[in-house]
Order: sequence, then structure tokens, then C-alpha cells
Amino acid sequence: MPDAPPVSTPPRVLPPNDPRQYDDLADEWWRPDGAFAMLHWLARARAALVPPATRPGALLVDLGCGAGLLAPHLAGKGYRHVGVDLTRSALRQAAEHGVTVVNGDATAVPLADGCADVVSAGELLEHVPDWRRAVAEACRLLRPGGLLVLDTLNDTLLARLVAVEIGERLPAVPRGIHDPRLFVDARALVAECARHGVDLRVRGVRPELRGTAGWLFRRMRGRSADRLGGTGPRIVPTRSTAVLYQGRGVRGG
Repeated sequence: MPDAPPVSTPPRVLPPNDPRQYDDLADEWWRPDGAFAMLHWLARARAALVPPATRPGALLVDLGCGAGLLAPHLAGKGYRHVGVDLTRSALRQAAEHGVTVVNGDATAVPLADGCADVVSAGELLEHVPDWRRAVAEACRLLRPGGLLVLDTLNDTLLARLVAVEIGERLPAVPRGIHDPRLFVDARALVAECARHGVDLRVRGVRPELRGTAGWLFRRMRGRSADRLGGTGPRIVPTRSTAVLYQGRGVRGG
């Protein structure tokens, strides 16, 4: 009798914002046109907020580091790059890119008070069930004069429309990667940082329109940014913080 045809296993369906999605998408992290393409663009923009280290042994703690996408953009700035994340499959890739990895929760980071010259929290807070605890941890880790840099999605109807209803229907963007109930009100974030001694200033940002249109066109035609030598659209400032915004603040003391 002929062999029975193999039975394909349907992809598992997970709740929105389920961390197990990152294991399922582990091969996508370093593909410039893959599921995490926009994270590459945001990492480049976030790193631009980080000045060169001012002392030997300066430490940058990267909360929610994923596979270490920030690492290439910090090269030559003089920091020891420590990445904290829950997803072990991502941390293995971060370690391959020179990040000292820590498997841990952003709301209970196993690092000492005041250890960091810089804390980065990129595209993290809108994935954390208790973003205020994550902010408290980020501020706790900073030494006096230390710098906090972050980007996240605002808690607005427009952000829900753009990031979820439209964004998750674009090519290569994972469905269910966000839970809009976790989006972070910009004014509340500024106030929470102030409670912990960090004077956070925020500004709206977005991918530049022409570059994004070109990227989508290439993506739909199956043309890779790798083959074209591109780095993806730039993230540029915009007047409105209603969708995506960037923050930069210094801890007093």
C-alpha cells in the first residue's frame, strides 16, 4: 500500500500579545523585510538618541532586547550592552550579536539599583501587562544623570486603528502581535517617569512616507532590502504623539 500523505499541522492560534509568538517567529528577527522589519527601523532611531559613553565600563541595559537589534547601532559608542528579555530563543540570537543576555522580566529585573548609564525600553511598554512596574524598574536601574530612551504606542483610537486594524494587515506584520488594551498614554508615562525622578520628554515619530511606500512596494514584489542594499525607511519626527512616540529623559539626583 502507498504511504499515507503527511498530515500538516496547522499553525497554533495564540491570544493577542502572547509571548509565545516570538518563539514561533524566531527566524524572523534578523530578516530586514521580515515580521520585525519596523523594529529594525525603530532600533536605528532609538540608538540615535544615545550619546557616546562618557566613562570606561559604561553600561547600557536594553529592556525587552529581543534578538539584539539595537546592537549594530551601538557599535563604537563604548557601552557594555546588557539585554533583558523573557524569550530564550531571542536571547540566543542577541548573544550572537555581542549582547550580554539576562533571561528576566522587565517588571522585575535581576540587576542592581543604579547600575546603568543608559536604559533602553524600545517597543516594550505596550507589551507589558503592568507598564508602570516596567517604568519603575527602568528608572531604578539608572544611576543619577543616567539616560532613559524609549518608544511605544499611545493609548488612542488612532493608534489602535493604525497599529492594529491597518498595521497588522500589512505584508509580513504578525496578526495579534499587539493587545491595544496595553497601549500607553503619553501623558501618564511622563507623569510616571517624573514620580521616579526621570524628566521624560516625548515627541511623535513615524516612518517616513516615501521610504515606507517604497518598502511596501518592494516587499509585495518579493524584492529584499538585503539584495537592494537598503536599510529600510527612516523614522522621522512628527507633530502628533497620537500613534507612535519616542521618549528621552535623564534621572535627577
